[in-house]
Amino acid sequence: MGNLFSIGEMAKLFNINIRTLRYYDSIGLLKPEYVDKSSNYRYYGTKQFEKLNTIKYLRALDMPIEKIITFFEHKDVNVMLDMFEEQLKKVQEKKHELDLIERKINNRIFQLRSAVSSPLEKIETKKYPERHIAILKKSIQLGDDLEYPIRKLERIHNLDSSVFLGKIGVSVEKDSILSENYGTFSSVFLFAEDEDKSCHNIVALPECQYAQIRFCGTHTDSPKYYKKLLEYLKMINAYICGDALEVTIIDSGITNNESQFVTEIQMPYKKY
Repeated sequence: MGNLFSIGEMAKLFNINIRTLRYYDSIGLLKPEYVDKSSNYRYYGTKQFEKLNTIKYLRALDMPIEKIITFFEHKDVNVMLDMFEEQLKKVQEKKHELDLIERKINNRIFQLRSAVSSPLEKIETKKYPERHIAILKKSIQLGDDLEYPIRKLERIHNLDSSVFLGKIGVSVEKDSILSENYGTFSSVFLFAEDEDKSCHNIVALPECQYAQIRFCGTHTDSPKYYKKLLEYLKMINAYICGDALEVTIIDSGITNNESQFVTEIQMPYKKY
């Protein structure tokens, strides 16, 4: 039909889906130049090529359809500049979000690889720099469901539940450990990473030397490992100087295989 192109030809020329062209027609963004009344076939003219090119370009920049429609209703350099500047800001925000996600993924990969490859039931010492936690002080008995305290921690500190995986722990007071009362936790806490900007009222754990041990199991299996750590401190002429931290690194949230569960106890100490 002269200089007219069918919707199929238009789709091939611009490498675009026919359904997309029909959608653009339905919302008034790109109407066909001619519609055959008898067959309802759509035909496009060459003067629409530039407009479709512009639409494709703006969509490639992830520009919302509504913004593109507004641009063509008020086609102007300043309108285009405003659109680009607004879209650039959104892209920068999205890039920042993706950077945070990348760091979180790398952190989880490192943590899980370390958990599955590190020796179990071996006591090691490590000096931790200052760390930051969001904490809920609450007496919790061994075997109690931790989900409610965790949700309360989330609400109090305005936390995003997506930051929890692999970073939740409980603490056991020094006096409880010394009196061999390993079944009462004094708090539930979340290790806050640099990217957890939503956390409120973060508490700093001072730099300290820790004796730590990883074992296969959960919190219910932990009492005997506190005894092992205390025996180790006695052997190296040291004493416990603060509350112990108990972190479930791998649990039922990650695997159904209980033989893969890994929990770590970190006990702060000082030498005599």
